[in-house]
Amino acid sequence: MPGEPMSAPPFQTEPPAPSVTKSDAAFRVVLINPYELGRQPFALAQPTAWLRRAGMEVVCLDLSLQTLEPQALAGAGLIGLYLGMHTATRIAVEALPRIRELAPQAHFCAYGLYAPMNAALLHGRGIATILGGECEPDLLALAQSVRDGAPPEPGGVHVGLDKIAFLTPDRSALPPLERYTHLTLPDGGTRVVGFAEGSRGCKHLCRHCPVVPVYGGRFRIVPPEVVQEDIRRQVAAGAAHISFGDPDFFNGPTHARRLVEALHREFPALTYDATIKVEHLIRHAELLPLLRKTGCLFITSAVESVDDRVLESLEKNHTAADFAQAAGLLREAGIALAPTFVPFTPWTRLEGYTALLRRLVELELVESVPPVQLSIRLLIPEGSRLLELSGFAQHLEPFDPTILGYPWRHEDPRVDALQEHVQAWAAQAEERGLPRREAFGRIWELAHEAQGERPPPLPAGPIGAAIPRLSEAWYCCAEPTRRQLHSF
Repeated sequence: MPGEPMSAPPFQTEPPAPSVTKSDAAFRVVLINPYELGRQPFALAQPTAWLRRAGMEVVCLDLSLQTLEPQALAGAGLIGLYLGMHTATRIAVEALPRIRELAPQAHFCAYGLYAPMNAALLHGRGIATILGGECEPDLLALAQSVRDGAPPEPGGVHVGLDKIAFLTPDRSALPPLERYTHLTLPDGGTRVVGFAEGSRGCKHLCRHCPVVPVYGGRFRIVPPEVVQEDIRRQVAAGAAHISFGDPDFFNGPTHARRLVEALHREFPALTYDATIKVEHLIRHAELLPLLRKTGCLFITSAVESVDDRVLESLEKNHTAADFAQAAGLLREAGIALAPTFVPFTPWTRLEGYTALLRRLVELELVESVPPVQLSIRLLIPEGSRLLELSGFAQHLEPFDPTILGYPWRHEDPRVDALQEHVQAWAAQAEERGLPRREAFGRIWELAHEAQGERPPPLPAGPIGAAIPRLSEAWYCCAEPTRRQLHSF
């Protein structure tokens, strides 16, 4: 597979600062984050550093926490919408009419993973320029051209994959860390969470992953000194835990090692979490004790399924047996596993869904999985590698812009009905604040009832201990909630 060797960082120093003119200082850029799992977004903080370094005024809005106020958008010459997730894109499309009303004079740009994939739809909604990949240089050039009265013609799409000189993220225009998702500990304690990225892109080609259509197997590292300074500033702002947002922290294991060793040397009491593929947990098992020693509390891993047929179709490069092995390795290292799933696909069978629930019981992971994870339905956006599968199109309906994807119906209507029931129950359980074991118990009943079976009793003993977790559940392909749509 294509990928980048983990040698020295592409840039060791920041480039010289450009000269600032009077017109620079008068130009206002507004960067908007619709939603990113409750995180303080790196993808706003990094371009803010680039734009401010060029002397531009930058305003950041996070719609998960802030409302669209007229004064924030007044006088904006450029609006940049960060679309890093499906949910964020849905929210942005809903918010666009209000944003255009408040900033009719602005040039509109969308950037992030889901911007190039939805270019035609976004252009139709008034987004003039689409950027993807390592977009900071293009975003800066766009701002300068709009400022100078020479904006590009509407309809442009550019995905930049060249190495860039990452700057220390500027988070000063974002809401404070304590307003974002927090870490919840098993004893009920909480910690303020900071968010850092050690890399962007991914060297793997999982068929359903939104990173793949943009990066195509490439990834770019953020220099360790930039990551460390970003963490340093967030600790000064109150962070007691860092969540690494890399698509896969072990895409570059040497780089990851440097990051956690530097973090621990300077902040020995600081804890962290990261996302790592099942195959990488096994391949680099020798690094797991180091992660634990340097403060890693839990690892998120996209297991997706315990059906090897489904895993093969998704090209996950692991098996159901590998999932069990990875869980054992993490348990031995003293690190909690937070597995994520896409339980409902065109290949899902009712007995396969029940097998997933049994596996969670057997591996004592029930407390490690939020109920919403057991309701996720496979999303097929434009550009997905799933569309390359022979015969897959027969499962699909025409592209639906309201869901930003291709709807599908399972050949067994009982599977679709079960997904709807589990999704409704997961939402209800979250609203009621039910313990995960109790919520899981009802899903266990629904799954067996869908097969016309009497649900067997769950074991009376432990089926999982509570683990440290972020207060915002990890998922990116469900419907936006009313809370997420409150801002407009």
